[in-house]
Amino acid sequence: MKHTKLDAAADRAINQALRLKPREKYLLVTDIQKLEIAEALAFHAKQAGAETTTYLMTETLRPITEPTRPFKELIRGANVTTYLLEGRFPEKPFRGFMVAEGAKHGRICMMPGITKDMMERLVAIDFTEMARFTKQVMRLMKDAGDVTVENAAGTKIAFSVEGRRWDADIGDISKKGVHGNLPAGECFTCPVEETFTGKIAIGLIDDKMGPGEMTFKAGKLIGFKGAGIAEVIKTVGDDPTARIIGEFGIGTNRGARISPNMLEAEKAFGTVHFAIGDSYGIGTNKSKYHFDALVEKVTITAKGRTIAKDGKFLI
Repeated sequence: MKHTKLDAAADRAINQALRLKPREKYLLVTDIQKLEIAEALAFHAKQAGAETTTYLMTETLRPITEPTRPFKELIRGANVTTYLLEGRFPEKPFRGFMVAEGAKHGRICMMPGITKDMMERLVAIDFTEMARFTKQVMRLMKDAGDVTVENAAGTKIAFSVEGRRWDADIGDISKKGVHGNLPAGECFTCPVEETFTGKIAIGLIDDKMGPGEMTFKAGKLIGFKGAGIAEVIKTVGDDPTARIIGEFGIGTNRGARISPNMLEAEKAFGTVHFAIGDSYGIGTNKSKYHFDALVEKVTITAKGRTIAKDGKFLI
């Protein structure tokens, strides 16, 4: 294989993020749009001595909302799984299944909507400094009972994260039970649901859908504006679990850009994101849905200290 930027990124993903070992069973789930990236990952997985299976999701099978029985067997037998499909609203339940089963039986790297450019810019990097900064943010936020997030667009939300676990997505997906993204660069938790009250003004919800507003009371979405959020609500139907706050995340990747791709946008330095739906076992809500909403240029206050102001960290 030629030594290209994509090759270097795939090498970093396989050998430094996933840390594939000889004889580990590696499941690589891709579609035709991501096949070039999948081939690069598969090459380095083979070089690492892993037993690699590539699962190509054809357009004729999409949207896929439920796994087939053979697919269930594949993911439950894998030590490591990587997801490369284009992000699509109706496929959220399938993605939720993969996150849960991949982490339960091994470890899983989710890369929905990843592009070659993102691989080259954001995966072929040294994660050391990003990891250090992310952990510093987590220490300042941990167990805060008085978090507020505001911005000039109209966001004003208050909540507690006291007693809630924080996870760092910093490019280390090497241990069983871990679920992480590439590109990496965030820390996240779930607000204490009954404390989460106020309004968030979003620039993006999931991929390419925004802007809009979401209003919450005691952790429940009680009002919204914007075509993107309306599309989300149409997708989830009358499922009440999809209207509960499920995540609060802080972007810590200096190289990530605010773009129509949520996989990258939610990692952008000085942004936060809130998700409705599943809380990944951190909060009380379980759902087959999980939709991330990006909030830009934020001021974050916790424990009486301003952590960021107008999208710039003060630490």
